[in-house]
Amino acid sequence: MGTRSRSHSPPSWLNHSLETRFIHSGQPHDSRTGAVTVPISLATTFAQHSPGVTYAGFEYSRTNNPTRAALEKCVAEAESCRFGLSFSSGCAATMTILALYKTGDHIVAGDDLYGGTRRLFTRFHDEK
Repeated sequence: MGTRSRSHSPPSWLNHSLETRFIHSGQPHDSRTGAVTVPISLATTFAQHSPGVTYAGFEYSRTNNPTRAALEKCVAEAESCRFGLSFSSGCAATMTILALYKTGDHIVAGDDLYGGTRRLFTRFHDEK
C-alpha cells in the first residue's frame, strides 16, 4: 500500500485551546491550489501505480478517502490522540465498539439509548 508522509514533531498549535486545535488540525493548505480547508472528495475510486500500490493511500472511498482522512486526523489531533475514527452511521460505530468485547464482558449503558442501540444490546448481543 502507499504511504502518507507524516511529520514526527507535533504542530505548535496543539498546545492551544480546543477551538484552535479544531480549526487547524487535519487542515494543511493544498500545495496545488492554496486552499486552506480540505475539499470534499467525491471520488469513489482512486488510481493505483499497480494493484495495492496507491498514490496517496487511497484506493476506494468506502475504505478511505481524503475528506474522511482529514476529519479523522482533525478529531485525533484535537483530542490529543494518535488516531481518530469516523463512521457513516451510529450503528456502524456501535457495532465496531461491540466487536471489541468478548463473551462474559459487561457493558454499562443508560436506559435512554437510541432504540436501535438498545435492541442491539438486548436482542443481538444478549444471545452471544
